Amino acid sequence: MATLKAFLSYAAVEKGLSRNTIMSYASDLHAFEAFLDEREITLLTFQRQDIADYVGLLRERGSAASSVARYISSVRAFCKYLLIEKLIADDPTEALRMPKQWERLPKALDLPDIKRLLSTELPTRMFLRDSAMLELLYSSGLRVSEIITIRIQDLNVEGGFLRVFGKGAKERVVPMNHRAAGKMKRYQLELRPSLVRHKGSPYLFLSNRGEPMTRQRFWQALKEFGRAAGVEISPHVLRHSFATHLLDGGADLRSVQKMLGHADIATTQIYTKVSSDRIKKAYLAHHPRAK
Repeated sequence: MATLKAFLSYAAVEKGLSRNTIMSYASDLHAFEAFLDEREITLLTFQRQDIADYVGLLRERGSAASSVARYISSVRAFCKYLLIEKLIADDPTEALRMPKQWERLPKALDLPDIKRLLSTELPTRMFLRDSAMLELLYSSGLRVSEIITIRIQDLNVEGGFLRVFGKGAKERVVPMNHRAAGKMKRYQLELRPSLVRHKGSPYLFLSNRGEPMTRQRFWQALKEFGRAAGVEISPHVLRHSFATHLLDGGADLRSVQKMLGHADIATTQIYTKVSSDRIKKAYLAHHPRAK
């Protein structure tokens, strides 16, 4: 991107920043640009929610607070340059908190919002596929990258589980509830045959051309469901909701860690803070002596 190259030149020549700083800016901004590409957004058009979602993704990946702070600083420096050049009118990073000020994960959806979202029907040809993917995202707490790479052989509808390959190609088996299993079965019987045609494909979820699903298409489908249901949603919010609701219901931390595919239980422990906050709010709202 020409604007990014111009910024790096500006930082080196006019600001006189060190070579290491320039390299960090380049690395951080290229990574952020790749994230935006998946949403079909550019470095000139991203909004506050996009950078907030990116920060959430970094936290979910277990990035250290210092690393995330550096990413934010890089994007913030770039935005200041865009303001100087009058390429943007407002700084989307202005209200973003640095890691040391973070208190909790992005808010998990309440159950009524989940039910409304998952019961939404859309008059589109791909509704059965998109509804099945959405249900699976909440049912099993998968990452988008894991959902779109599920193969037919990984799915056991009758047994209520599926095999997924997470980061580092690590394999794990996750449960799948009867609602998700039902939607998988209906999609496989009623829609997938017309998508796969004569090409043949090992992947479960296919595009209308019979090709493997992409992150971009999944993101579009999610936004369509969110708009129709009146729920502000992102893939990470559903994964957060999956973990938080399990802990709210009494699930043990180790089991949740395995289902999420976290290598370090410390990453999963972040969700206990969210769950504890929800419990405290419920107590303060409903206990007669707490009012």
